[in-house]
Amino acid sequence: MPHAPRTLLLAFLALLGACAAPQPRTAAVAEGTRARLALLESTDLHSNVLSFDYYRLAEDKALGFERMATLVAQARSEYPNTLLFDAGDTIQGTALADYEALVRPIGCDEELGIYRAMDALGYDGGTIGNHEFNYGLPYLAQVTGHPIAADGVEARTCAGPHFPLVLSNAVGVRDGRPIYPPYAVLDRTLKLTDAAGHATTAPIRVGIIGFTPPPIVEWDRRNLDGKVTTLGVVEAARRYVPELRAKGVDLVVAISHGGLDTAPYGSMMENANWYLAQEPGVDVLLLGHSHAAFPDPANAQSRFATMAGVDNQRGFVHGKPAVMANFFGRSLGVVDLALVRKGGHWSIDAADSHSEVRDVRRKDGSSVDADPRIAPLVAAAHAATVDYVSQPIGDTDFAITSYFTELGNTTALQVINDAQRDYVERYVAANLPQYAGIPILSAAAPFKTGFSAPDDYTDIEPGPLAVRSAADIYLYPNTLTAVKIDGAVLKAWLEHAAGRFNRIDAAATAPQELVNRKFSGYNFDVIQGGLRYAIDVTQAPGERIRELAYQGRPVEPGQAFIVVTNNYRASGGGHFPGLDGSNIIVSAPDANRDVVIAWVRARKHLVRATDGADRPWRFVPVRTAGPVLVTSASGKLAQATAAGIEGVSVFKDNGDGSSTYAVDLAAGVPAAARHARGGRVR
Repeated sequence: MPHAPRTLLLAFLALLGACAAPQPRTAAVAEGTRARLALLESTDLHSNVLSFDYYRLAEDKALGFERMATLVAQARSEYPNTLLFDAGDTIQGTALADYEALVRPIGCDEELGIYRAMDALGYDGGTIGNHEFNYGLPYLAQVTGHPIAADGVEARTCAGPHFPLVLSNAVGVRDGRPIYPPYAVLDRTLKLTDAAGHATTAPIRVGIIGFTPPPIVEWDRRNLDGKVTTLGVVEAARRYVPELRAKGVDLVVAISHGGLDTAPYGSMMENANWYLAQEPGVDVLLLGHSHAAFPDPANAQSRFATMAGVDNQRGFVHGKPAVMANFFGRSLGVVDLALVRKGGHWSIDAADSHSEVRDVRRKDGSSVDADPRIAPLVAAAHAATVDYVSQPIGDTDFAITSYFTELGNTTALQVINDAQRDYVERYVAANLPQYAGIPILSAAAPFKTGFSAPDDYTDIEPGPLAVRSAADIYLYPNTLTAVKIDGAVLKAWLEHAAGRFNRIDAAATAPQELVNRKFSGYNFDVIQGGLRYAIDVTQAPGERIRELAYQGRPVEPGQAFIVVTNNYRASGGGHFPGLDGSNIIVSAPDANRDVVIAWVRARKHLVRATDGADRPWRFVPVRTAGPVLVTSASGKLAQATAAGIEGVSVFKDNGDGSSTYAVDLAAGVPAAARHARGGRVR
C-alpha cells in the first residue's frame, strides 16, 4: 500500500493540529491591520469530475468539476488569500462513481477519481454529506483514508484525499466518538499591505467544523443501524465549537451539508443552518445539500428572498457570511471576507464582506473552459465507465421518459415497478410463505423532473437499451426493500405523494401552477400493481385521494399489502406516514437499478401495451375558470399524446429550452361540461 504512509502522516498531522494548544504568534500584527481572505466552496459535486452526461454519452458544458476548477483558478488570481473547501455529497452520483464503487471497486492503494481531481486543486478541508454513506461504511472508510470504528469495517488506512475531512455530529456506537475528527485547525499565512503601504505577511488560524444531516440514520439505516448515531447540528456545535475556539482560532468556519429552514428546530432537522448561524462562535457558514445557490440575488422567486434573518443579496444569515455553491460543479461559492485585526485576533468586517455564487455557464450561454489538468486524472476510469454503461440489456418499442409524469406518464416508472414486483413476488414465494396471498404493489418516483436544467428528464428513445438506460431511469444506488402495511397507510402514502401538487382554485381566472416545486419530484411516488386512485387537486393536502381501489374493489383501512420500494423510503426518507423502518419485511442486497437491469435482460423486448401503459391514477375532473399550467421541456407535446394524456397544449415557449403547457383538468368529459365555469365535474 504505497499511499498508506503518506495518509497516516496526514492523519497524524491533522490530529496534532486539532489537539495542539494555542501557538504563539510569530510576529506582532498591529491593531487595525486589514486583510482580505476569500473562502471558496464546492458542494454536492456528486462525482461529476468531467463535464459529461453518462446517460446520454454527451458533453454537458453547464457542469463539471473540470470547469469549476477554472473558476477556482480565476478566484485565486483575483484574491491575495484563498482557502478552498468542500461541503459534501462528493463521492456518489454519477455512473463513474458507481463504476469505481460497485462495478470495479478500487483497491486500497488507489485514490478515488473525484479526490484525485480535488487534490490537483489543493483543497484545504471538507465534510461528509449524506450520500457519502450510500456505499456503506467499509467503502467510505477506504476511500476517505480514514478508519471508522464500526463493526464490519476493516482497521486499515488506505489512499484518501490529501486534505482533512471533519464531521462533528456522526457518532460511532462502538466508542461514542465522532467517526471523523469533529474539527481541524488550519494555520495559514495572510498576504497583506501594512499601514505604511508595504507588502507583508501575518499568520491566521482558521478552525473548520463539519456537519451532516442527522436523518442519515434513517435514510441509510441499512448501512448505519447499530453502527452510527447522530447529534443534532446545534447540539454538536454547542459541544465542539467551544473546544475549537479554545485552540486560539481567529475564525470558525462551519462546513455544513445542509440548507436553510425556518421551521421549528429539532435534533433530527435536515436543514438546520438557519439555527446554526445563531450559535455564538460560528463565524462563516459553507452550506449544501439543497442543490440550490445562495445567495441568489437575481432570483426574485428564491425562497431565500423572503426568509427572516437572511440577506439574499449579500449572502448573510443572521449577520454571518454564508454561501451555497449549487451542485454538480455548476458553480463556485465565494465568501469575500474583509478582515481587521482587533484584540489580538482577526475578525470579520461584515459591512465590507459579501458572498456570491459564480457559475461555469455564462449569461450569454457560453461556458468557461475546462481546466486541462483534470480530465487526464480520470481518463482510464472514464473510458471504462463509458464501456460499461454502453453494454446492451434489451430494447423497447416505446419512448421511456419522465416528461409529464405529474400528468400521468408512467413510462419511466412502470419499468421500475414491474421489475421490483417481480423480484419480491419470487422472493416471497421462495422464502416468506407467511406472506403468501398478500397483494404485492410497487412504488417508484421520477428522479429527473427538470430540476437542474430544462432538459433534466429521463428521455430514452425507442430502440436498444443499455446499462446507461437503467441508470437514467434509476439514478441512485438504493437497495430494494419491501414493507408490509395496511390500507390506511397505503392511502396516507399516496396522500403524502400528492403534495407534489399545488391546491387549485377552480374559480380563479388567473393562471395557476399545478406542480409544487417545493415538493421534490423524487417524493412523488406512483404505486402500481393493480391499484387505481384519483387525485383531487382542489382539496387541501392530506384530503386528495379518491376512489382508492385494488383489482376493482375499494381498499379497506385494515387490508394488508406488501409494497416494494427502496431503503431510503422504507426507512423514513421523505417523511411518509407509516414508514420508519419498523415494517420492513424484505431488505435485499440488490440495488434497485440492478434489479431493473436484470429484469430487462430477462424480458429482452419491452412493449408499450404491457410494459408502459399502466396509468394507476388520474385527476378528479374539474372545470377551472383560468388556465392550469405545468413547465416541461420544449417540443415534448407528442410525448404526452403518446402516453395517452389528454387536454395538454402549449401555453408559452419560455425561450430557455423549457415551455409552459396548459392542462385541461376536465379532459375526458363532455366538452359542454368542460367549458362551463369553475367546479368539479361529476
